[in-house]
Amino acid sequence: MDTPARTFSSEDRLWGALAHFSALSMYFTGIGFVAGPLIVWLWKRDTSAFAGDEAREALNFNLSIFIYYAAAGALCLTIILIPIAIILIGLIHVFHIICIIVGGVKAGDGLPFRYPLNMRLVK
Repeated sequence: MDTPARTFSSEDRLWGALAHFSALSMYFTGIGFVAGPLIVWLWKRDTSAFAGDEAREALNFNLSIFIYYAAAGALCLTIILIPIAIILIGLIHVFHIICIIVGGVKAGDGLPFRYPLNMRLVK
């Protein structure tokens, strides 16, 4: 059973969801998956605890995903591991998109979301 949402203003929930969904701007900018959550975090961390926490979580997740992509890409350095790297990169991409959508929807509902396999790099 889901925990009930704490009462956050609609603006807080909107910014929290935007922090997660802004990572989808990677399809337009290339670096938006890090820049989007970073901008929301820098802008809202002092004025909204909920939006700041969600943006920090999204930023940490997207930095973690970047590291996972780099590790999978490093497997391409050997001919034998290229098929494994291609499959791994595809799986990481699907995992990334699903987590972004789930995080954005939960934040929009006022529920804090913690990404799986997330390295907490930004405190």
